[in-house]
Amino acid sequence: MATDSRPEMQLDHTVRPHRYYRNAVEKHWDPHEIDLETDREEITELHDVAFEALKESLALFGAGEESVTEDLAPLAVALDDIGDQMFITTQLYEESKHTDFFDRYWREVIHAEEERRGQSLSSPSDEKWFNEPYDELFERNERAMARLLEDDSAENRAKAHCHYHLTIEGILAQTGYYGLTLAYGTNEPELPDLPGLVEGLKLIRSDEGRHVGFGMAQLKSLVIDGEVEADLLRETVGELVPLVQKSLVTDDGASSSGGPGPSPTDLSEYAYNKHEQRMKQITTASEKIPDVEELTELED
Repeated sequence: MATDSRPEMQLDHTVRPHRYYRNAVEKHWDPHEIDLETDREEITELHDVAFEALKESLALFGAGEESVTEDLAPLAVALDDIGDQMFITTQLYEESKHTDFFDRYWREVIHAEEERRGQSLSSPSDEKWFNEPYDELFERNERAMARLLEDDSAENRAKAHCHYHLTIEGILAQTGYYGLTLAYGTNEPELPDLPGLVEGLKLIRSDEGRHVGFGMAQLKSLVIDGEVEADLLRETVGELVPLVQKSLVTDDGASSSGGPGPSPTDLSEYAYNKHEQRMKQITTASEKIPDVEELTELED
């Protein structure tokens, strides 16, 4: 409806999805513009066990980004608001960029180091990197998203957002990327600095802050409008958390037994605090979803 004598327009620039869309446009980045030269030099300092563990981490997250790129399409079909649709187009694009980044890193850094060490070139798609809980987590996500094409109910939308935005992006991915950033950034003297990897992870985490915020806002609307109960969200995520815990790599050169880098306890606490904060913001009417600037801001 037109207001203040202004004609009605196609887009409402004041709504959250449009602000997310514009933020995505303004924060565009190209995975092929990240400088990986220092990474190729510094990765030579990793001992063999840590190098294998880093490859496992990169394979897990690269496959995860590929999977969520493939699985997001049903939500794009189900959404009928133009603002929501415009935002989802940016998310599809960004998930593709994340997949591209991990593929490039493997080709240009991991393969170069394997050749230097006289090792056979490995594939990030090799089944040896993935355990059953990891596969189950993403299979459940695929089913939850595909269900929207058969029955686009409020309950199924809530479950889809819980699988995709709250669990895989909000807990698994953001926690894992946070841990790798700490391990291979400048604050861990016992591990080499991999600035190209850290830069890529920071940009991915910034994108995913926006993605998680969109899912949170969608869920909050469903809860506040009485279309779903808050317990549905807690139950859905609660069933997935054990799979996340068994999927997260905790020995990526940042040893799970007191070695360098963040400990499993640190990462679990980070994930728990973030999730509890988000659930409170979703399920409490007086709480607000953070603005997009806060969602995409990265703490040191």
